[in-house]
Amino acid sequence: MAIYHLSVKAISRSAGRSGTASSAYRSGEKIEDERTGEVHDYTRRSGVESADLVLPEDAPDWAADRAALWNAAEQAETRKNATVAREFEIALPEELPPAERRRLALDFAGELVQRHGCAADVAVHAPGKAGDQRNHHAHILLTTRRIGPDGFTEKTRELDDRKTGKELVSEWRERFAELQNARLQENGIAAQVDHRSLAEQGQDRAPTRHLGPAASGYERRTGQPSRRRLDFEQEVSERLKLAKEAGELERQDLAVDQSILDLSGDLEAARAERDRIIREEIAQGIADIG
Repeated sequence: MAIYHLSVKAISRSAGRSGTASSAYRSGEKIEDERTGEVHDYTRRSGVESADLVLPEDAPDWAADRAALWNAAEQAETRKNATVAREFEIALPEELPPAERRRLALDFAGELVQRHGCAADVAVHAPGKAGDQRNHHAHILLTTRRIGPDGFTEKTRELDDRKTGKELVSEWRERFAELQNARLQENGIAAQVDHRSLAEQGQDRAPTRHLGPAASGYERRTGQPSRRRLDFEQEVSERLKLAKEAGELERQDLAVDQSILDLSGDLEAARAERDRIIREEIAQGIADIG
């Protein structure tokens, strides 16, 4: 069954991260950061199925070199807390053959590049050995500046803005679902995905709790519930008891997937979504995390 996932994250110096390190890790390559002198060597890592650069038609020739591209992107930023890259992480259908998964990722990256005028570094990864073997995915690193014949120019402010950025991510979520469904159909696969939340789809079942690849893989191999599932069920049960004793629903610090924050870009909206999920789980007695 095809699954849908798209999250957007910022790569920022304030978090100790860099575009050079992020690109090297995702592509499985070696890149020396000319700004800091650090060498990021991930040539021995496994699981990288492909790594491609997608550039605007008028990008300079040097931008086709991954190390040159990301060093230039780093040098274009002068602030200590600068955001140096933006990452779109997408799930790719395990029903598609490898070449089609790569084509899907590149097609989506191409539309991002055409719309925003930036460069994209696309790495397709295989599932981890210890996790869910259906977890094919891609990392699309975008430069935060547009690039033209003379190199990097202005920032892609439309993606940084709190209002327009949130709206654009919503548009891109819908567009990726369209591309994914079209590719599945082209390959004669009946499965389809939906980018909308359960509430938007009009479904009344409780949202599922993401177990993570290790726990999911354990359950599929053994047929037994993982420790993470049992811990979560116990946690919800205890919270239900407390809520009943208090006679009211209270806000709780139940962990929610970071993707809620990644996709919204709005802390207040993320907190509201967290509280809504918790209320639904408590009302139904226990979360359906299967």
